Amino acid sequence: MKKYNVLTIWAVMVMLFVTFSCSNDFVERDAAYSIDAENYFNSEDDYYNALIAVYDILQSTYVNVLIGEIASDNTLCGGESATDVVGFQQIDDMIHTPINDNLKNLWDWNFAGVNRANYIMEFKDKTDFDGKEQMLAETRFLRAYFYFELVKWFGALPLKDDARFAINDEKSIPRSSVEDVYAYIEADLLYAVENMSTTAPNVGRATKGAAQALLGKVYLYQEKFTESAAVLEDVITSGNYSLVSDFSTLFEEEQENGVESVFEIQYTDVEGAGFGCLQCSEGNVAVGFNGIRNYDGPTFSSGYSFNIPTAEAYSAFDSDDMRRDYTVLDIEAWAAQTGATYGTGYEHTGYFNRKYLPRTRSSDAQSDLNLTNPNNYRAIRYADVLLMAAEANNRGGISDTKAQAYLNMVRERAFGDSNHNISVTGNSLTDYIYEERRLELMGEGHRFFDLVRTGKAAQNIDGFTAGKNEIFPVPYEEIQFSNGNWVQNPNY
Repeated sequence: MKKYNVLTIWAVMVMLFVTFSCSNDFVERDAAYSIDAENYFNSEDDYYNALIAVYDILQSTYVNVLIGEIASDNTLCGGESATDVVGFQQIDDMIHTPINDNLKNLWDWNFAGVNRANYIMEFKDKTDFDGKEQMLAETRFLRAYFYFELVKWFGALPLKDDARFAINDEKSIPRSSVEDVYAYIEADLLYAVENMSTTAPNVGRATKGAAQALLGKVYLYQEKFTESAAVLEDVITSGNYSLVSDFSTLFEEEQENGVESVFEIQYTDVEGAGFGCLQCSEGNVAVGFNGIRNYDGPTFSSGYSFNIPTAEAYSAFDSDDMRRDYTVLDIEAWAAQTGATYGTGYEHTGYFNRKYLPRTRSSDAQSDLNLTNPNNYRAIRYADVLLMAAEANNRGGISDTKAQAYLNMVRERAFGDSNHNISVTGNSLTDYIYEERRLELMGEGHRFFDLVRTGKAAQNIDGFTAGKNEIFPVPYEEIQFSNGNWVQNPNY
């Protein structure tokens, strides 16, 4: 598992630390040292190293994936006890408030990504060199990625065109409307589509296809079905992606950055971290959180038993759907088959998120119980592109024939035949597409937002309050620091 296959970033991270890292609020309060336009961005290498730093913060988005499942009907929080990571427990029960450390992390870390991208854009015109358009396109893709995550979670957001957020900006810059935030994201992605390469310059860097796929998703979330269908069609017909024939291999190391991966977040177990600075880990922290408690057996290693699938989620699969047992691990059946032993944690259901369980590693790897699991996150998969295209064609009244074809491509892999293909149209087809998204993408952090955007959250998520829980509260500190400039989200 490669860490972007690029130059070391440590010097860059030291340079960026005071502005972006481990922040306690939206804007850093004290800057003991800062590199600015007078002594940086004087060469291609400067821009390149700053771009690596933007990619690096993607690793902290493990928390988006973890909470995106816990907040949904797919999983329960789990852990050791009812007080283990209280913020997760509150989100699972839909009783979270503006004082929630985990939501604060999500806000801080994604805004750190925005600000790192803005640092490059602030000085985009300082130095010219061949290939700068590609670097700026990647920068704008990443800024769009972070802003899309933030708008899904928090709604209205502050925007600052091509400049870093500065101290006291929260007192003067308003939260722009959701519509304006989406327009900003679209502009970044349209630029990225025009200027990015169809092949990644290095393993793990974004491509034109990734920008198109994210743009299609952004359109879909706004119910711009015609635009979504068109751009997703370009991804499908490009010939650059395909479904992995054997689903059982899809989340193993052999398929990382493979033909189904449109955009993948890279992790490594080279550098460790601790609970005091989880975003400092070079590994996928969510994987250790998902792990089986006190496990001893083949294939997997132990973890903290969070994010545990419900019996209902497991039962949602047909028994002959090969995805079921490679998405959700039935620990009792596995133990009977392999002789493995395990412990049980809080809210134990007997099921675990197999896609992102820690795998056994070599004896010289970092400890399997630490926070450096090297499993890459498949942020955008080709199967997701097909299902989004199916939805856009169906809900937009464009072509149910195309919608059926894209849906059935995913189902044929799942069942190994065409006997389970769907031939209905209209609203019935819509329901099948929604259900297929749940099954295909279970464990990958998308379910909560699919339920919200399709108006089905209140009927599926226990404790969900319509008119409130569609978005999450802005962290308490941010509202306080704004001195009345920002108003908290409704009903929090």
